[in-house]
Amino acid sequence: MPLFDKLTKKELRRIADIIYDRTYSAGEYIFEKSQPGAAMFIIKTGTVKIVAPDTRGNEVILATLGEDTFFGELALLDDSPRSASARAEIKTEALAFFRSDLIKLLDEEPDIASNIFKALAYIIGQRLKATNEQLYGKEG
Repeated sequence: MPLFDKLTKKELRRIADIIYDRTYSAGEYIFEKSQPGAAMFIIKTGTVKIVAPDTRGNEVILATLGEDTFFGELALLDDSPRSASARAEIKTEALAFFRSDLIKLLDEEPDIASNIFKALAYIIGQRLKATNEQLYGKEG
């Protein structure tokens, strides 16, 4: 999991204490567009579709995600409204990592939280770069 790659085993054990197991039924929404973001999710088993309405209100599938992928990471930065919905396609088990726990970790274990924020910045940058390449093509 790229967000935790730079952490030691001891630090990972600390993170394990603040990550929560969640189970979603097929068709159940993990979160819906416009809801305030509170957590990111890591898929253990199952499949999640990221969906949003087009200008006519028809559902558009933005991504289909499987095991060991994560989504909703912007919620670790602030509680801005979700830009899309996440829906379990089949029974899905996920890990939830809440912003409130990360903020608390920043007070209690600043080195661990700092490493997570650095990794998060890198991941968001990579995803933004990939999105730009999809929209505008590669330069050079």
